[in-house]
Amino acid sequence: MNLAKDRWVPLGMVLVAALLSIVAACDSKGTARTTSNTRPGGPALSLRAQVGQMAFFDKNLSSGRNMSCASCHDPQYAYGPPNSISVQLGSDITQTGARAVPSLRYRESTPPYSDDAPNPDGVTSSSPGGGLMWDGRAATLAIQAGMPLLNPVEMNNSSKEAVVKVVQASTYAGLFRQAFGADVFNDTDAAFTALGNAIQALETEDLSFHPYSSKYDLHVFNKIGGTLTPAERRGEIVFHSTGVANCSGCHYTGANFNGTTGLMTDFTYQALGAPRNDRSIPNNPDPIPANGDPKYHDMGLCGPFRTDHAPATPDTASPYCGMFKVPGLRNVATRGALFHNGVFHSLEQVVNFYNTRDTNPEYWYPASNDGAGAPQANPAWALQPTHVPGATVDKYNDLPPSQQGSLDEEVPMGTGEGGDKTLASGTKPRAPGSPPAMTPQQIADLVCFLGTLSDGYQPSPKPSTTDRCAK
Repeated sequence: MNLAKDRWVPLGMVLVAALLSIVAACDSKGTARTTSNTRPGGPALSLRAQVGQMAFFDKNLSSGRNMSCASCHDPQYAYGPPNSISVQLGSDITQTGARAVPSLRYRESTPPYSDDAPNPDGVTSSSPGGGLMWDGRAATLAIQAGMPLLNPVEMNNSSKEAVVKVVQASTYAGLFRQAFGADVFNDTDAAFTALGNAIQALETEDLSFHPYSSKYDLHVFNKIGGTLTPAERRGEIVFHSTGVANCSGCHYTGANFNGTTGLMTDFTYQALGAPRNDRSIPNNPDPIPANGDPKYHDMGLCGPFRTDHAPATPDTASPYCGMFKVPGLRNVATRGALFHNGVFHSLEQVVNFYNTRDTNPEYWYPASNDGAGAPQANPAWALQPTHVPGATVDKYNDLPPSQQGSLDEEVPMGTGEGGDKTLASGTKPRAPGSPPAMTPQQIADLVCFLGTLSDGYQPSPKPSTTDRCAK
């Protein structure tokens, strides 16, 4: 997939592609597709997981009978979206959400959210961490599975009862009773909870949700085919370099919770100041409709979808505002929309944003017309195609000024010097116009390394000599 090219297709074509991807979740007769029960040598799925497997692909579980869980979490795309739309369409295509759809792979070890969660690295002090969804408001996979079913901008069911009635009339209703009891449908709440538990069982038991089949896995365990190319090896060094990219500071590669390892996340939350996904980005084909309202802000842990950390008044600073979950990086190279608002569409964009957010904010944020001289071209990966020297840049434009103190100023975005990592604590940002932390070569190498995290890797008997990551 050419993500850079994908980024600028007309919105009408994007909508058609999205609808086709929804329909593709089932065959022409409406029969749900299934994942494999096992990997060779793996255990058979439990009854609960078999129910979850049927439900995961059941398009009848949406109000329009036109999408399933797999429509947005496609197994062929690492259980993420099968396209590069920033925010996926729901069962009612006139409704659009506000956040990008994450992958469901490697989620089974996610601990519940806590304001004071331990860090799996065993060194970093406790901080907000854990939970599912971009703001951690789902404590378990079972709870998370139930949320899209009732969300009007997703599967759009009117009630738990409506969902349970569909399950009760389904071809797998008998299996559901075997798994959860003959009287399970007598209690709507219990049956709805059981459905979430079934999908959780699938995501926990089915090895396709955590295959560990990337080149990186072969590399870490010194297996045949795991030898990194020179570019990938250089990228791995950059990934772990605390004074350069500092990726592993949040995308932790070591021993993690519940006996896992290499998840590429420490489950924490960071405020990165991602650009607002709206029409201030020239030629933006899919701005988030909610962002058309200047009073609307998606601020992660402090709202609007969770309210326990909402500021007392709009102008009262909250350390939780702007913080979103640090995602795992496995299969990140397969994604077409990145960050919580899907504003980026390639790894090159993401890494360059980290590298130049402070030094060259004119690449990412809109500016006023108070500059002087002719517009100058920005790099091809920038969101803003041009800038006028001296113009005032509306930095961090998706956070109200009163809530920008939580912005992360660790390397590579900021200097990491002083304070406690954030702007409000006194950590120094990099000065506009100063050299960024990474060179173009280091960025290219880092992107090559991130490509090794994609599952389904098959070593080639004849390694490519033309691939830019081969050298």
